[in-house]
Amino acid sequence: MYSLSEENYLKAIFQLERNANEGVSTNAIAEKMETKASSVTDMIKRLSEKKLVSYRKYKGVKLSALGKDTAVQIIRKHRLWEVFLVDQLNFSWDEVHEVAEQLEHIKSKKLIKELDKFLDYPTMDPHGDPIPDENGNIIVANKLLLNEINPGKTTVCVGVKDTSTDFLKYLDKNNIALGKTIHIQEKEAFDESMLISIDQQELRISKLVSSNIYVKEQNQ
Repeated sequence: MYSLSEENYLKAIFQLERNANEGVSTNAIAEKMETKASSVTDMIKRLSEKKLVSYRKYKGVKLSALGKDTAVQIIRKHRLWEVFLVDQLNFSWDEVHEVAEQLEHIKSKKLIKELDKFLDYPTMDPHGDPIPDENGNIIVANKLLLNEINPGKTTVCVGVKDTSTDFLKYLDKNNIALGKTIHIQEKEAFDESMLISIDQQELRISKLVSSNIYVKEQNQ
């Protein structure tokens, strides 16, 4: 059994490790957790004593096999709860993250197993992120960011990089959601803004927006 704080750190390190060539720096963890570097150092010592992480000076922090397995199961619970909140309780995709942050710490393995079965074993959460299976396997879908697609192409929205409430509300306001067909009509050379069409409605979006939407080309 691990504390809520320990689990949050494991999840944060797991997410940071995906973009790190070696270990994760304590400063990066502190920024992610919105805390002081000294607090991170104390927590890393606790996690190391529990064989969840390893730390090497100048190399940073890395999850052990046990730490990675634990982090993946926390993420699995989080994403399953997000699906449940959207599909069964009519939450919108911009409302679920904070609630799932609380529910992900429930310890009952039977509850999560039955939840997965009840939801018919979903493979994707409401934001398009893959849900690890019971054994911790993660199937990553082939996807690109919208700003990487050339004009004239037709794509389908399969996820979002930015899951902040403000961004998701912006997408809702502009009828952009998972499964929506997005046709790229033109792309400005100056600022890389795009003119796109969704449901026969034209919309101009900034590079910031297009670089936070994951899509798959429709002919793939």
